[in-house]
Amino acid sequence: QLQASGGGLVQAGGSLRLSCAASGRTVSNNGMGWFRQAPGKEREIVTSINWRGGDTYYADSVKGRFTISRDNVKNTIYLQMNSLKPEDTAVYYCAQFRSPLAATAREGVRYWGQGTLVTVSS
Repeated sequence: QLQASGGGLVQAGGSLRLSCAASGRTVSNNGMGWFRQAPGKEREIVTSINWRGGDTYYADSVKGRFTISRDNVKNTIYLQMNSLKPEDTAVYYCAQFRSPLAATAREGVRYWGQGTLVTVSS
């Protein structure tokens, strides 16, 4: 099970930190990622990280503002979101990939977290 937390309401320019804790299994051998889905839109990749944490991917829309990290001892990944914009408003889902790499495709996801809502007001 992947349990995401940390979502909420924040003003534009503000920050939030999301966490995703895995229970019942280890994620230390898998790439992990965050996707998001805004109302009326498809779920899209935001960022991902490989199993060691040494390789990351960021969507162009969040580069320079978001940072993904992981703690394999705690079996947890994090998403630090700074300089938030109204267009970042979405439900954010953490994901465990089948691959150990910083994957990006939804088809490569083995498990999804339950989602946490981030709302950025203008």
